[in-house]
Amino acid sequence: MKLITTTALALVAALAAAPASAQTPSAPAQQTVKITPSKGALKAISELNDAVNKSDFASVPAKVTAAQAVATTKEDRYLIGQLQLKAALAEKSDAATAAAIDSLAASGYLEASKTSQLYQGLGGSYFNNKQYPQAAAAYQKALALDPNNTEAGSLLGESLFAQGQKAQAAAAFQRAVQARVAAGQKPDETLIKRAVAVAYDAQSPVAVDLARQWVAAYPSASSWSDAIAIYTNLNHPDVEGTLDLLRLMQVAGAMNRGGEYAQYARAAAEQNNFNEAQTAFDAGVAAKMIDPSKPEYSDLVSGLKSKPKATAADLEAATKTAQSGMALLRIGDRYYSMGDYAKAVELYKMSMGKPGVDAAVANLHIGMALVRAGDKAGATTALNAVTGPRADIAKFWLTYLNQKG
Repeated sequence: MKLITTTALALVAALAAAPASAQTPSAPAQQTVKITPSKGALKAISELNDAVNKSDFASVPAKVTAAQAVATTKEDRYLIGQLQLKAALAEKSDAATAAAIDSLAASGYLEASKTSQLYQGLGGSYFNNKQYPQAAAAYQKALALDPNNTEAGSLLGESLFAQGQKAQAAAAFQRAVQARVAAGQKPDETLIKRAVAVAYDAQSPVAVDLARQWVAAYPSASSWSDAIAIYTNLNHPDVEGTLDLLRLMQVAGAMNRGGEYAQYARAAAEQNNFNEAQTAFDAGVAAKMIDPSKPEYSDLVSGLKSKPKATAADLEAATKTAQSGMALLRIGDRYYSMGDYAKAVELYKMSMGKPGVDAAVANLHIGMALVRAGDKAGATTALNAVTGPRADIAKFWLTYLNQKG
């Protein structure tokens, strides 16, 4: 069963747009300490400097070669590279700029982070000229020098995405987000939303992890709704899983469509949990998102009206006569819907290990009930015990739990 939502389907267009342009290269800032070339290289570097200042660009390559042949120190090589770059920028030649930055990188004089910024600028020039393979190569060099350069990481993702390499782009964006987290920084929401959008467009499994990181860092009704929609659209959970996600959406205040409340009611009714179905439907009406007079809700109005609602006494009697583990689990669900989370946990635990009961479902429901009861430690233990296909649903509940403080 798929959640009734269109938000995830519009993520690529709506979450975050690709940059219209990227930063282009500039010469390194002037040094506050005067750099002196070696005696053996002084004449050749002076001649190169004269050619650059006179805009005699035709002679620059030969003079660069001559100066490099006599360079013996990193200062010599840095000065040559700086003059190369000055000439390349004046000529507006990306090829010459790339060669100049390679020279500066090879000099060993500049800090790695500053050289990374130069390659990032080169990538910007290529990117703006729609030379995306060259841009990607430049951004990769920037990242090799400074893995924490998240802007270069993001732009690498854009360059790969522009080439149609969507899966690789998603991975690049994920690395950019992880680099920010590893540095102890909160990723910018623009970055993480763009990462989510690209990963979702690529139908990449990392979209779910990124969506969970997004909602963890920037919880809101819309981020919760979108994150859960991304998971459901990529994984197509069964009725059980969908219902557990709809329960989470309600708890997180993320339901913003009548169709979501109606789907919640229908999923609960499908498991004969008419108490929860009625509660979900009434919540939609109270939120003014369901108009019970409209035809699309007529089945719920008439169906729920005719179905009996369990009482605590009914559930107590049913527990004594339950013939299977699944019957006990469903009784637990009814206690959950009535807000009696302690009894719900008791029934879920009674169902554990019995034939036909999925331990992942039982642990997930125990965790959900303990979340609602405010038992953070117990909920964490139960949710972490969920394995298999439902583990991602448990992680979403853990994300919500951790936001409660």
